[in-house]
Amino acid sequence: MPDPRFFDSLPALVVAELAERIGGEVARGGDRRISAVAPLASAGAGDVAFLGDRKFATALTGTRAGCVIVPLSAVESAPAGAAVIVSDEPQAAWARASLCLHRAIGIGSPADPRGAAEDESVIFEPGVVVGRGVRIGRGSHIGANSVIGAGVQIGRDCTVGANVSIAFALIGDRVRLMSGARIGEAGFGAARSKTGPVDIPQLGRVILQDGVTVGANSCIDRGAYDDTVVGENTKIDNLVMIAHNCVIGRNCLIAALTGISGSCIVGDNVMFGGQAGVGDHIRIGDGARVAGGAGVLADIPAGETWSGYPAKPIRQSLREAVWLAKQASGKARSQAR
Repeated sequence: MPDPRFFDSLPALVVAELAERIGGEVARGGDRRISAVAPLASAGAGDVAFLGDRKFATALTGTRAGCVIVPLSAVESAPAGAAVIVSDEPQAAWARASLCLHRAIGIGSPADPRGAAEDESVIFEPGVVVGRGVRIGRGSHIGANSVIGAGVQIGRDCTVGANVSIAFALIGDRVRLMSGARIGEAGFGAARSKTGPVDIPQLGRVILQDGVTVGANSCIDRGAYDDTVVGENTKIDNLVMIAHNCVIGRNCLIAALTGISGSCIVGDNVMFGGQAGVGDHIRIGDGARVAGGAGVLADIPAGETWSGYPAKPIRQSLREAVWLAKQASGKARSQAR
């Protein structure tokens, strides 16, 4: 279930009505009531999940979801006790179902910032906007024109710069968010459908643990369903992008213009040089280093340093660069004769 501090739950629907709203057909269990969406692995009796890729077929057979949305070819693989909706675009149908069952809580009528403060030591500069249910720990400083969305929790001794936006987030103690940082915006996700791409609602959160620093104009997206997490004392430079569902370890250093795609897992004490790029679903082990400008398309073992595009262990990358330079130089000399 999405965090009720950030998402309202809409009235439950019977499967038959849900199928009609999302453009599917009921194969069985049309009278079952569904109140939430969830992934196959974590869905319960009141949830609807979907099968979007055959590689998750095992998860389908073992799911505890009350209802599943599947293509016609997978109906027989659905658990016997689950209601089934058939759709030839199951991910898009699930995205539509989430809009029928959950709604993000907006700012609405802004609350008095002072009511969100633990005590009088919290400083609010002019123009701060605070949603309902916000709590801010003592000694924190909120910069001018920053916007803090409903339900956000901010710890003690934090510093939030000017023009920062925070939503769908839990912030630890001694966190620094520099001017223009964007925390908790919707991650980038779209499902194909007959009418064009459908936005996939992002129902997760951002968790920034104690001592994290986020540089100016950096973006950390909330999770699609699970959380995006940045570990204790990790330091993030300006203009960094961390996409949804990423888990970043403790004491990491991430230099400017680095981009980390969705669902990556980064260990503790990892370093990223400037303008490094990481593909989705990549794992980077503890103590690894990613050189500036590297393009990471494969998992990096703990303690290794990788560079180049596509990134490889640095010695291999340098050898290949030297060989290529020699080949190019030799060809140039040959043509000059």
